[in-house]
Amino acid sequence: MKIEKLNVFHVNAGWRPWSFLKISTKCGIVGWSEFSDSHGSPRGIEGVITDLAPLIIGKDPRNIQLISCLLHARTRQSPGSVVQKAISAIENALWDIKAKDLGIPVYEFFGGAVRHTIPLYWSHCGTSRVRAAKLIEKKPIRNKKDLLSFCDEFLDSGFNALKTNMVILSEEPYVYMPGFSKSKGGPELNFTREIAQGVEDWISTFRMGLGSEIDIALDLNFNFKTDGFIEMSSRLEEYQLSWLEIDSYDPIALSNVKRSIKTSIVSCENLYGAREYKPFFDNRSMDIASIDIIWNGISESFRIAQIADLHEMNVCTHNFNGSLSTMISANFCAAIPNLRIAEVDVDDVPWRDELFTHAPQIKNGYMNIPTRPGWGTNVNEQSLAKHKWLP
Repeated sequence: MKIEKLNVFHVNAGWRPWSFLKISTKCGIVGWSEFSDSHGSPRGIEGVITDLAPLIIGKDPRNIQLISCLLHARTRQSPGSVVQKAISAIENALWDIKAKDLGIPVYEFFGGAVRHTIPLYWSHCGTSRVRAAKLIEKKPIRNKKDLLSFCDEFLDSGFNALKTNMVILSEEPYVYMPGFSKSKGGPELNFTREIAQGVEDWISTFRMGLGSEIDIALDLNFNFKTDGFIEMSSRLEEYQLSWLEIDSYDPIALSNVKRSIKTSIVSCENLYGAREYKPFFDNRSMDIASIDIIWNGISESFRIAQIADLHEMNVCTHNFNGSLSTMISANFCAAIPNLRIAEVDVDDVPWRDELFTHAPQIKNGYMNIPTRPGWGTNVNEQSLAKHKWLP
């Protein structure tokens, strides 16, 4: 079996593109992966894949470790970032090929499944109704009354956990996200009482509408400095959040936040490889480690999860993309013992399921692990063409 060619596709997913890699072999087996990056440049990752393709064309796709070593060696002076995302896209597609060749799910390579259903939380819950209601064809959330009505919908969904973002229900509601330069507040990222009051109003209304039994998490992203994360956490203690998600590249600063607050911290979703995670584990900077499987690659993600387990820490998945990303993440979640919960978006563009041959099977906040060979789904190329992303 030999690798014949690599093709990249970018799909219109409403307010961001989804990106997919297809690796074709001369024997006809095709491997798919997703490498979406909605905050950055998908063309940049595509460019790295294009540059690396000549190194692997003609090689046996089943020699994944050998190919991985080659790709990392040739990019050794540019580790992480888009290079890591490109290599992971290639590696994940190769795992899909190898599993299909043997007729097994990918998780069988990692010891088999330890669970048959995966607990999920509804990500960007309410957030998407504020910033993209028209695109997802849902009723917008404009005020507290709308949010309380949405809470009834959530309770009917069967989910027991959600994660939301910092939404400000002003005259023109918006998501506070200066860390990604998507709202006011940057580049200084200062904590203000005005923003804190807006976020507290959002969270308190959620808690009022959902009651005390539903787990509510809040994603603070990169939107404050250290003092702001501490201030915001103190402001929200009474609402008993299941966790605060905080992004940081400084393990000492994050451990300072952790020591200063009572709420659990999830972090590290933006890190690449065990080497970057190591100082965060060493400093006990977070309570739960978040891992992005499509950016790290499934084999490196397993290594990170094992290190987390050695530190008595559970992990969750970072997954805010298409259903192929969800299936890749599900193969990871199926086999690791120290899983806390997995992320999934419920609200999304209406054509999401058109893009894939098999959608994730989700009921009452749990997903059945895929049992078909490879990742458990393929990408529908006709739908890719129909919904092509035009920047």
